[in-house]
Amino acid sequence: MIAPSFEEEVDRYHLAVPEITRGNPGPIKELYSRLDDVTLANPFGGIARGWAQVEARLDQASRHYHEGEMLGFDTVTSYTARDTAYLVETEHFRARVAEAAVVEEFALRVTSIFRREEGYWKLVHRHADPAAQPQSRRSLAEATAL
Repeated sequence: MIAPSFEEEVDRYHLAVPEITRGNPGPIKELYSRLDDVTLANPFGGIARGWAQVEARLDQASRHYHEGEMLGFDTVTSYTARDTAYLVETEHFRARVAEAAVVEEFALRVTSIFRREEGYWKLVHRHADPAAQPQSRRSLAEATAL
C-alpha cells in the first residue's frame, strides 16, 4: 500500500476532527503518533504531553461536546517539508457543550503539526483555542485574570 500524501492526510484529518464534537474521539486518535513527544493544547485548558495524556484529554473533550456539526475549515496556511508539516486553520462548528440547553457556534484557531513516521503522516501536536478573532487588550486581561 502506498502511504498517503500530506494532502490526503489533511482530508482524513478534516473528517476526523468533527467526530470529537459528536462524542467520538476514535478517528482523531487514529491520526496521532504514539511517541512520547506528542502534545495537545485544547480549548479546555492545559497541555497534555505523551500519548497517555493526549488520549485521556481527547476522551475528556469528546465527553464535553454533543450534537456537533462541522461548518467548515478556513485554511490560513500549510507547509510541508520532507518529514514535517503544519497546518494553520480556523475551524467552524456547532455543538452543545456539557449540559447546555442550546447548540452554539464556535470558531477555533488551530495549529496542527504532523511528522512522517515510517512513511505515514502522524499528528504530533494540536493547539486549538477560541481566539479565532483578534482580541482586545481588555478581553485578554480578563481572560488571563483567572
